[in-house]
Order: sequence, then C-alpha cells, then structure tokens
Amino acid sequence: MTRRIALIHALRHSPPPVEAAFAKLWPGQRLMNLLDDSLSADLARDGELTPAMTERFLRLSRYAADTGAEAILFTCSAFGPPIEAVQKAQAPMPVLKPNEAMIEEVVSSGARRVGLLASFPGTLTSMPPEFPEGIEVVPMLAEGALAALDAGDVAAHDRLVAEAGARLADCDAIALGQFSLAHVAPRVAEATGKPVFTTPDSAVRKLRGLLAA
Repeated sequence: MTRRIALIHALRHSPPPVEAAFAKLWPGQRLMNLLDDSLSADLARDGELTPAMTERFLRLSRYAADTGAEAILFTCSAFGPPIEAVQKAQAPMPVLKPNEAMIEEVVSSGARRVGLLASFPGTLTSMPPEFPEGIEVVPMLAEGALAALDAGDVAAHDRLVAEAGARLADCDAIALGQFSLAHVAPRVAEATGKPVFTTPDSAVRKLRGLLAA
C-alpha cells in the first residue's frame, strides 16, 4: 500500500539521502519534501532552541497533516525538543526524530562506546542525551565539512568526514548524526573498521514497520 509521508528538512542537503533510502528500502511511497533551511541558520545564530522555533515546527507539522500525510519524518538532528512537541501535538500519527531509529539499531547491536560524527555543531549538543544510560557517546565534529558541502565541494566534504571518523576508531560503532553524511558511510567504515549506522536507512526501516502495523 502506498503511503503519503512528509519529510521536513532544515538543511538543503537532506532530501537526496532520505529519498535514496526510500528508493532502496521502501520504493513507491508518496514523499512530500518541506524545506526551511533558515531553521539551521537561525539555530546557529541564536545558539539555543526557543519557543518561537518550536512554534515553527508545529506550523510545519500542521501543514503536513493538512495535506493528508500519514507520517512525518524530520531529517535534522539538532531540533529534538521541537520535534517532541510535534509528536505530542500530532499523536497518534507517527512522527519520527531523525535519530531515534538509528539509536535503537545502535543499541540493539550491542555497542557500548559509540562515536557520534556530525558536521553541524548543534547535533553534537542535542543528540547525545537521546542515547540511553549505559551508552558512552564520543562526539566528533567534522570541521569545515558542512561549509565545503554548502560550497558544492562534495569531495572535500567527504574527505573531512572520513578523516574525522578515523579519530573514532576506538569506538564499538559509529553513528552518523545527519542525513547529509549517509553517503560517506562506506568511507567511514573503511577508515575505522567498525560498523557504521546512518539515520535515513534506520528511519525508513522504522517508518515502514510502523505504517505496516
């Protein structure tokens, strides 16, 4: 059965990797992309999540629901509390944080020391508390990678991400904290020799299970 799924993005680099994950793992769904790339810029400027930011997320979710979306997947990992507000407001519709399915898969793997790799600094602040107790999270910022991607230099982005990932080789597993990093997973795995988990693949697997149920 074909489902209408809203994908809400705060980075313009996020749609391609999640669309690729759907094409690979759950083809044929009706995907709706909503992009407000000022969200990430405003968070970087303000340095904190404000009530006004939460209201923007609620408005985006109401619009998605009004179009007939049967589920919402957020793709930027730095906005945990606003997404939690949407989960409450839109219940019982499935609303997924970008990270929650990946974190579940990481925990199920048995990893206890997890490298968290990101190119957006806000991710390394908001995401570690989402891991359960007993998991040691080692944050790692790929300095300059997001700026390279913004400038269209994908090769430099991928190199910087892989180099930062290599510094997490002493971890049990690597979690890529942004959708925009998913395509670099093979290089990070090669650099570390450890299993690498990506947000889009995990999220699509969980959404398919929720909507099938």
